[in-house]
Amino acid sequence: MVQDQLHLLLTQGFVLFVGSQDDDPTVVVQHSEGTPISQSQGSLGNIPGFGFIQDQYQVVTNDLPGTLYPLESVISYSHLSPTHKHFVLSITAQDKPKTFQQAVKHDCWRKALQAEIQALKENKTWNITELPTCKTPMGYKWVFKIKYKADGTIERHNAHLVAKGYFSKRKTSTNIIVLLVYVEDVILAGTNLVEINGVKAFLDHKFRIKDLENLKFFLGLEVTRTSSGIILSKRKYALDILPDVGFLDSKPTLTPMDNKLKLSQSAGDPLIDIQQYGRLVELICGEVAQLVHCNAAEREALLDLKMGLNDSWSRLSSWHGTNCCQWSGIACHNTTGAVLVVDLPNSSGRQPLGGEIRPSLAKLKSLKHLDLSGNNFAGKIPHFLSSLENLQYLNLSYAGFSGAIPPNLGNLSSLQFLDVSYWGLTVDNLEWLSGLLSLKYLAMNSVHLSKLGGEWIEPLNKLPLLSELHLEYCGLSGFSYSLPSLNFTSLKVLNLQGSLFKAKLPTWLANISSLVSVDIGNSWLTGRIPLGFGELPNLQSLKLNYNLKLSASCFQLFARSWKKIQILDLSITGLHGRLPTLLGNMTSLIHFDLHFNYIDGGIPSSIGKLSNLQYIDLSLNNLTGSLPDSIGHLKNLVELRLHSNLLQGSIPSSIGNLQRLTTLTLASNKLNGTLPASIGLLSELSSLHVSLNKLTGVISEAHFRRLGKLEKIGLSENSFILNVSSNWVPPFQVIFLQMGSCHLGPSFPSWLRSQKQVQVLDFSGAGISGSIPKWFWGMTSILAFLNVSFNSLEGHIPNPFNVTSYANVDLSSNQFKGPIPLPNVFLLDLSNNQFSGSIPENIGQVMSMLSFLSLSGNELTGAIPVSIGEISLDVLDLSKNNLAGSIPSSIGNCSSLTVLDLQKNNLSGGIPNSIGQITGLQTLHLSNNQLSGKIPSSLQNLSKLETLDFGNNMLTGNLPRWIGEDFPRLRILSLRSNKFSGELPLALSNLSSLQILDLAENQLNGSIPANLSNLKGLTRQQNVNHYLLYGTLSEHHNYQENIYVTINGLELMYTRTLSLLTSIDMSGNNFSGELPEAITKLVGLEVLNLSRNHISGQIPKSISELRQLLSLDLSGNRLSGPIPQSISSLTFLGNLNVSNNNLSGIIPSTNQMSTFNASSFAGNPGLCGDPLTVKCSNDSNNGGDNYPDGGGKADQADNGNGFIDKWFYMSIGVGFAAGLLLPYLVFAMKRSWGGVYFAFVDGTAYRLSSEKMKAATRRRNRGAR
Repeated sequence: MVQDQLHLLLTQGFVLFVGSQDDDPTVVVQHSEGTPISQSQGSLGNIPGFGFIQDQYQVVTNDLPGTLYPLESVISYSHLSPTHKHFVLSITAQDKPKTFQQAVKHDCWRKALQAEIQALKENKTWNITELPTCKTPMGYKWVFKIKYKADGTIERHNAHLVAKGYFSKRKTSTNIIVLLVYVEDVILAGTNLVEINGVKAFLDHKFRIKDLENLKFFLGLEVTRTSSGIILSKRKYALDILPDVGFLDSKPTLTPMDNKLKLSQSAGDPLIDIQQYGRLVELICGEVAQLVHCNAAEREALLDLKMGLNDSWSRLSSWHGTNCCQWSGIACHNTTGAVLVVDLPNSSGRQPLGGEIRPSLAKLKSLKHLDLSGNNFAGKIPHFLSSLENLQYLNLSYAGFSGAIPPNLGNLSSLQFLDVSYWGLTVDNLEWLSGLLSLKYLAMNSVHLSKLGGEWIEPLNKLPLLSELHLEYCGLSGFSYSLPSLNFTSLKVLNLQGSLFKAKLPTWLANISSLVSVDIGNSWLTGRIPLGFGELPNLQSLKLNYNLKLSASCFQLFARSWKKIQILDLSITGLHGRLPTLLGNMTSLIHFDLHFNYIDGGIPSSIGKLSNLQYIDLSLNNLTGSLPDSIGHLKNLVELRLHSNLLQGSIPSSIGNLQRLTTLTLASNKLNGTLPASIGLLSELSSLHVSLNKLTGVISEAHFRRLGKLEKIGLSENSFILNVSSNWVPPFQVIFLQMGSCHLGPSFPSWLRSQKQVQVLDFSGAGISGSIPKWFWGMTSILAFLNVSFNSLEGHIPNPFNVTSYANVDLSSNQFKGPIPLPNVFLLDLSNNQFSGSIPENIGQVMSMLSFLSLSGNELTGAIPVSIGEISLDVLDLSKNNLAGSIPSSIGNCSSLTVLDLQKNNLSGGIPNSIGQITGLQTLHLSNNQLSGKIPSSLQNLSKLETLDFGNNMLTGNLPRWIGEDFPRLRILSLRSNKFSGELPLALSNLSSLQILDLAENQLNGSIPANLSNLKGLTRQQNVNHYLLYGTLSEHHNYQENIYVTINGLELMYTRTLSLLTSIDMSGNNFSGELPEAITKLVGLEVLNLSRNHISGQIPKSISELRQLLSLDLSGNRLSGPIPQSISSLTFLGNLNVSNNNLSGIIPSTNQMSTFNASSFAGNPGLCGDPLTVKCSNDSNNGGDNYPDGGGKADQADNGNGFIDKWFYMSIGVGFAAGLLLPYLVFAMKRSWGGVYFAFVDGTAYRLSSEKMKAATRRRNRGAR
């Protein structure tokens, strides 16, 4: 007895079929291109996109009226297992060519033909020689086969020259092995599995073979396994024959012939229609059986058509001879020879046909099928096509036609399929469609329908048989909300993707009960999603994604029945609320995408009931709670995407049950605990992302033991410790490796040496020290992203080292030394190292691809090379070095610059006029150099400027008026410590975006303009912190804006919290006149310093309006009168200095005013009261001095020392949790610590936010959508 041990093997030259019992692979139905469509029903017509195929073949449904004996009542698939049912439908959906001419039209078959010819040449199958006398050459034929895997998916398309079949049997002792070979198909069976495996091993040694597992389909035979044995069936073969002979709806019987009938070679009448017999032969052996000839008139018509076409690839080379029925793309009637099919699509990427479609085509009066799609014909669609009254199929999609679609196409009353998709075509109305009463399929994708408004729907509503409607990206701009009657009784597929509706969905749309698939994504829909969609009895696919103003309550929407829903995509809409427990009732669901919405609450545990689910994306929402353990029940899940939420708790160990999982993304949440060891069981996993969480613990080799298919690893921004042996060789070959902030050190990971495919590598902040081994530089040639920043790496960098030309390389914040390397990359960040020497003169030639260059914080000397102007830079940061010489005028050639930072060098000379050519510049830092001269007027062209920082130079002249007129976006203006003179231009008040104005330490004079109260950026409180990022604006790297601000004598650098700071500093000038009361309208102001001027008058009582004020310095002026009692209401005030004026009266002592020491009020002879030693005449305080003499000075001079280092920073940490109370108390005790506190906050933010900033940026961009 031959055991049921069959296995399918594929070789070059042989296909070996073998298999085992009770297999249950995953099965999908596929289009001819191989795109999978999941299917769990027993009817091909239920599959989205297959409605027209169903109508053509009438194989398994009973949709058309008048069918007396529908096959649906005879053929049942209910007894089949779901997976085998999928397989049966899959092979039914596929078709293979019958002739060489048909095969060469399709790319997949043309490749198969080329592969066979190449194999025959390589194997030296023949030798070319003269034909011997009296010898007849052996005939041949092409055989085309589709090779299926055991799950029904296509393994490959095969084309072979027919060879003889062989039967071979081998008997060894008591065992039998049977080998059946047909062409390149072999069935291997036997009574001993060990012997079978031995044969397979032998074949594997001799040939290149591949085991395709269980036998399911062979030479038209379908193989079904049951617990009782094997069943062989020729179902597909029979269903292919029945339509050909016209017996599809015949009355069924147990046997199609008299079982007592005896046939003989001479009995019976000759066949009248030998074409049918040829068809039977063709179905059995794949041989062409064309025995009919076309008529001469139609042949001449086709030849005339050919003459008008441009055929540069000789696609019509077979169009010669007398029998046009054998020409490529032509098919004829079985008996009359009339041309029925002209099939000339260009779907394989070859050179398209062009030229003219001649009127001779209209002579093919019997033509039923015309396909000219994918070609490049000039001009309009020919009007004479309307005379082809028998035409049933017309495909002119993307064929190069332009202009209006001729309305006379509406005369084609027999037309069932019409596709005129193309962006060059237009339609003014659709009334002509009303005549196409047989139309079942209509596609007008990309046709301009914008003029129709909402009137496009009425003509379509008159087509009773319409089953598929495709109007993608047509510019549709409205709906009809009331129809006289709803006639879409046959409509199954509706695709309106990419429209411009800007309107609500009509309620009647959710009442079309026949709908199977709906796609209205990216169509500017508004309003609410009709809840009726959830009650449509046949709906399997609903896509409303990317409609930002379309909303619905999750609880209401998913509480509906959704009986057959398989694909549900509502991503990037306005979904909100919680996911209900009833979600678990949608058991047919396969694809579930709700990403980028406003869904909150937890993931219901009932999600574990969705046993068919293969894809789920709930990322970029506000989900909270923990991951339910029931998620481990989703045994068919392939992709799980939950990143960018607020999920907490640990990752459940049940996730290891998801044996088919390929993608797991849990990044950007608040997950804690360890990475479960069960992750290591996911043998199909290719992508693992858990970055930006609070995960901890040790990751060992056990976590990766079975992850041989892993290609992407994202573990960054957690607290993992990688603990592997020094000789560990990972089982995977990773492409994306992101382990920033994981502890990998102290030495450079040696296991990386085994990875040969790494393109993205992030080892930033990984505790690695020492030098980078030489072998690493040998594997960088394919790197597109390299980040080893924030480590303690040292040594020299090879110059150059090879990476891809578009690579991002970040080696910042290490201890690298030597000359700077010059890899030709897109982004290079070498900042905060110890590189020395000069910038090479040829940098412009060597780094031509460079867009982002940061050499900040090194020890570079010499001049800025002139060749730097040859680079199309976006960001150039050379700050904090020892560069000297002048700024080269060639820098103005960098027209793409958005950031130019040259601060803190020794540059001299004037500011080059050419900088004014960089019109896209957003931030310009030239501070802390030795630049001289005036500000060039060419800078007024920089209308996009947001930061202008020229502080600490030797610039002279008056402040140009245009500074206030030409910089509408200016946020930061710092000109401190120069030699500017003259009065402030009144136009400064036009800077509506200004938040920081620093003009301190100059020679400016005149009065302070009252119109400064118009600075709108200072009239509102800055509550939201926005990271000021410039440059590439990629997720991986940006330039972070920074500015030095002097507060209470301390120079502090602000970066991460810069957008929250508002400041005016005009100290150290010669301003005079009274302090304008209008300045108190700047209610968002936090720092105001007007000290060391000649300002007179009184402090305005309205100073209390500046409620956000943190620091106020009016010292060293000529102010008189009392300190307003209202100043006590400034409860945020942490620094006050009104010393060295002519103030008088009682010092306010309530609230925080009691915390300032005497130095804040010294030098005002008329002041009295605490904390001064001078007592007021009506002072009732008999308690003595509040502060000893000299106490204020000693305290002010105290720089903190060890006490600050230990106690203060500890208090700051607690203060973050406690809010403002502790900083307030600290400042009350130690006034000099205020600046230290804010510097600490900004520094802490800098250290903690390198990756959090990226997530925040993505969420900020989401808010701006």
